Amino acid sequence: MGTIDYKPRDCANNFGASAEHLNASRELERCREKERLRRRRRQTEERHEEYPRDLSLPDWGEHLVLPRWFWGRLEAEGGRRTEDRMEEDRKQFLCGVVEGFYGRPWSMDQRKVLFQWMQSWGLNTYLYGPKDDLKHRLLWREVYSPEEESQLRTLIVEAQSRGLRFVYALSPGQDIVFSSSCDLTLLKRKLRQVSDLGCQAFAILFDDIDHSMCQADSEAFTSFAHAQVTVTNEIYRFLGEPPVFLFCPTEYCGSLCSPSVSKSPYLQTVGEDLLPNITVIWTGSKVISRKLSVDCLAEVESVLQRPPLIWDNLHANDYDSRRLFLGPFKGREPQLRSHLRGLLLNPNCEFEANYIPLHTLGSWHRAGKEELKDEECEYCPDRALSAALHDWMEELNQPLQAGRQSSRTDQRSSVPTSRCKTPDRPDCPSTFRGSSAVAKLPVFPLNSSSPPSSPTKGEREPREGEKRRPNQPSQANHQPPGSRPGFLAGGGRGQRAQGRGLSGGKGLLSESQVRLLVGLYYLPHEHGPSAQKLLQDLTWLKSNCHVVGINSKKAPPQKVDEWRGRASRFLSLCEDIAQLHCSVVGGANRAVLYDLYPYVWDLRNTALVAKAFICWLDGRVLSDSSTLGSWRNCFQWCGKTTGADVLGVESEPWVFKGGVSGEVQMLLPIGSSSELFTHPPPLFPTSRLYNIRPYHSKDKVELYRMVRQLHLRTQGVQESSAAHPDVIGDRCLGPCLALCPEYSFILEDELGVCGCVLGILDVRSFAKRCQASWIPAMRDKYPPKGNVTLPNTQDLIQLMEEDQGEYPDSLLYHFPSQLRLDALPELVDISVSRTLLTALLTALKANGSQGVFCEVQPTDRQRLEFLTKLGFLEILRGEARSREGVVLGRLL
Repeated sequence: MGTIDYKPRDCANNFGASAEHLNASRELERCREKERLRRRRRQTEERHEEYPRDLSLPDWGEHLVLPRWFWGRLEAEGGRRTEDRMEEDRKQFLCGVVEGFYGRPWSMDQRKVLFQWMQSWGLNTYLYGPKDDLKHRLLWREVYSPEEESQLRTLIVEAQSRGLRFVYALSPGQDIVFSSSCDLTLLKRKLRQVSDLGCQAFAILFDDIDHSMCQADSEAFTSFAHAQVTVTNEIYRFLGEPPVFLFCPTEYCGSLCSPSVSKSPYLQTVGEDLLPNITVIWTGSKVISRKLSVDCLAEVESVLQRPPLIWDNLHANDYDSRRLFLGPFKGREPQLRSHLRGLLLNPNCEFEANYIPLHTLGSWHRAGKEELKDEECEYCPDRALSAALHDWMEELNQPLQAGRQSSRTDQRSSVPTSRCKTPDRPDCPSTFRGSSAVAKLPVFPLNSSSPPSSPTKGEREPREGEKRRPNQPSQANHQPPGSRPGFLAGGGRGQRAQGRGLSGGKGLLSESQVRLLVGLYYLPHEHGPSAQKLLQDLTWLKSNCHVVGINSKKAPPQKVDEWRGRASRFLSLCEDIAQLHCSVVGGANRAVLYDLYPYVWDLRNTALVAKAFICWLDGRVLSDSSTLGSWRNCFQWCGKTTGADVLGVESEPWVFKGGVSGEVQMLLPIGSSSELFTHPPPLFPTSRLYNIRPYHSKDKVELYRMVRQLHLRTQGVQESSAAHPDVIGDRCLGPCLALCPEYSFILEDELGVCGCVLGILDVRSFAKRCQASWIPAMRDKYPPKGNVTLPNTQDLIQLMEEDQGEYPDSLLYHFPSQLRLDALPELVDISVSRTLLTALLTALKANGSQGVFCEVQPTDRQRLEFLTKLGFLEILRGEARSREGVVLGRLL
């Protein structure tokens, strides 16, 4: 039950019949009633294989058809005992899991692992209803193939062997014609097939569909609710009135009821006409309810004339591809049990992310059953979370393959899928768990079943002319007062570690890292402690950055120290997030990696931008007196409130998307540019630590070496010993590093500098300064010797002057700033290049730029495609400046 695009129902389906024909069919059915009753028992023992020959004259009527499982239980236990057992089933509180999300359904082996968890934690019910199982929703009329039957039977038997109730759900509401006997026949046929597989509990779901009825239904029924209830009652009788039969209404929460819960004609019809032993599904006041109160449930119970069953979407994440919910089951007091038939949790799409939610749900269920007055036995979300974390630690560090793969790598889920809103997951998990020895496992692409080619190792060889060298000595000068030594310099403590590469399998997630992970991905209406601290510090640093601006000499020293102290704390947390990303990728549990990686990777990249921006603010953001911009007019573009403030208690979580990553993004000057932050993860996860930081003067040597290597590779030539080593660097980087170093950012990994991005805030003023100071300096650096310049330098001055050639005023009016991006091709995670560029755009926007452009050679298709995906558009061809380059621009 999430957000979905509604499609109007067509009045006629593939098996439609005229109203006159249907009336004639009903008359014939009444005439043949006695004959059909005699055939009923024999029909239940036979396998129904094909469509009825005459769809307008269905073989089944309104009368009771007891399925095979009922007769088997009756013979085994005796009639009276079976009746008592069914009555006990009706009174049992149903608590467990509903697989009812939009996205790729879980695999068969993942479900088996789920059943193990549920048995261990005291849960008792599993509802099968994945929205993207074609034969559950879109193709509900089609029966399962023999292979699918076998898998479904195995799943039912597995659930029952662990003491779990397997509930099979069907969602025919998108295109069913309620008045069509043909559709009713096909609905019965489908459910009878599942019943014959041993399923004893069922659900009919009419959620997330349009309220309108076709003409035939409008003539046959007084209302939409009447149509649904009539079909549901008939199916319930047809299945032998099973002890557990669920009905999901179209108005399944308070916000969908019109005009209100107590006055909804739809719910009133359901409450009055639905057979009393059919349970109605409810989600609370909202689709995703922050809390469930006794008062609200009492109101629903009164209207429905029965206690509802809660379909709990607290941990569902199918509506936001950047959010995951690892927090405890919360906001539902155990005392609610007396007002409920049961509670089923619809959790994260990612199977491995559901350990804590389901573990704590089990604690909640057990606390409700234990009628003990001792406070220690009452359910406490924090205590339940601590217990779940303790158990999950062992699970996290098990050497499981991606998807819990077994040796049968070609095993698939029970039913095909049509689409997947979440990143691809392997379909081949394994039930083999625990202490068996597992060799180190390579990380394969997230959406591929084949391994990477041999050159892709995740840890590149040392670049030409370099060893595994320590970090730049200049980095110690980047620390703001109050920060830890070496922290801002190249990523701090993790930066000096050797890369783990792609192989993984050795790392162990610590408990503090797991608590950090849970705190960052907590609950839809509530952030955990780590996310709260991250957002609070960023908000405060942004609002008070004027105390460390360019002209902030008058700021009180204590204010400056406070700002830098909080900056150090914020940067430390960003560093912990980067280290968490490395530990997840390098950990032994590849199943967890494949499910959590897209989310941890996304937050890592957003934190890299925020960290670089906070480092840049100290001494670089313009003050109020600047004519180009200031910190005040910059931050009018930033978000002023967090997602929690926007949401409030009464809003659905999808009102503000992105979770903590989205909120950090919106607190940055270019936070509204989603294309800079939302992009798919790389195919090859890497545990390498990356850092983005402002440029320092001592980085110049390494940057010059990097661009020289890039130039030689591009040209396919070897470096001449007679050439000056600074020629390429002076032309490509020199002007920016000398005249506007405050808009230069460095990308580095554990081996050192691997990329840079240089920016010019105001191209017009920069060109004047370049002509006045840089070009004369270059003439002095490369003087003619005997009227002959050094090889490869004779055209340097001329090329530099051409580089600073005039751009049209029409271009500079909208795009006053310019950038240049360079990165080594060995970069394992190409997405960090995007993050590096985003850091520069954030700084340019903060100091008042409204647009930026760059010049690219038409033959550089890879760079053109890269920039186009980031919102850059072609705005000028090089002919306007007698050049071959293509000018791409982007408004900020």
